[in-house]
Amino acid sequence: MSKYSIIKIIPYFGQWPEWIDLYIESCKANSDIDWLFFTDCGEPANRAKNVRYIHTSFTDYKKMVSEKLNINFNPSSPYKLCDLKPAYGFIHQQDIVGYDFYAFGDNDIIYGNIRHFITDKILDNYDVISTHDKRISGHFAFFKNNDKQRNAFRQIPNWQKYLEDNNHFGLDESKFSKVFIKHKKHPLLLRKLWALFNPYQRKVLFKEQFSTILSPHPWWSGSMTHPQNWFWIKGKLTNDLDGNREFMYLHFMNWKSNKWLPKPHRSTPSAWMNLESLVHINYHQAGNLGFQISPTGFYEINA
Repeated sequence: MSKYSIIKIIPYFGQWPEWIDLYIESCKANSDIDWLFFTDCGEPANRAKNVRYIHTSFTDYKKMVSEKLNINFNPSSPYKLCDLKPAYGFIHQQDIVGYDFYAFGDNDIIYGNIRHFITDKILDNYDVISTHDKRISGHFAFFKNNDKQRNAFRQIPNWQKYLEDNNHFGLDESKFSKVFIKHKKHPLLLRKLWALFNPYQRKVLFKEQFSTILSPHPWWSGSMTHPQNWFWIKGKLTNDLDGNREFMYLHFMNWKSNKWLPKPHRSTPSAWMNLESLVHINYHQAGNLGFQISPTGFYEINA
């Protein structure tokens, strides 16, 4: 059992994705981490003791954010919440009292064994942990629950202006990353030197976890071939390319949408865009037998 407690904060409005019960199943397997949703979607069929819901409307949530940050936060789409992620620790500080670390992220993910990667040794030594090597990973990043990190978003120049603008700017990855890794193209030794002069660049870990398939970056092996079949069995996540090697999570954004695919592929539908249904296994079966994730959706393993 870890000596550090972690909670992941996810405001989510509209309609749950088709795979939400399998997402919850992967949360359930990480029983020593908590998830907290702020949502108007109701509660999924799959229930987990470590996943809680605070029911609120998008309108009321925006009003609460506006009051907490003393700005006019009134976007037309919940997608704008991506820009708000850097401020979650401050906005929800009363909801995360007692936790050592908080995280933000998305739900187009299936988790493996998170503590296998985010160990006590890592949490002993780092206050900010990203699962990408040169930027904050907007879909999953960890922060020590202290005043410095909860207020780190204020280091983003003109953050109020960005949050009041209806457009999406990707603050969670672009401008927030620069708070912690300002010279990302410099060698590690030089970045450590800059950290001597900037307290926000100390005790930060940017380590690529190779979680996002079809990104324009080589796989851990150096190949541009990314695994296409993934297997979740009782909390362990593997794939058909890497043998028994476990992964912290699978981020299947690029199967879901073509928006972030490498430019030559954005003109064609992504793998899931034209599928009538994605989930072909119920969460009871998945919890007992595991499931497979591929460009054709979610299935029984070897179905």
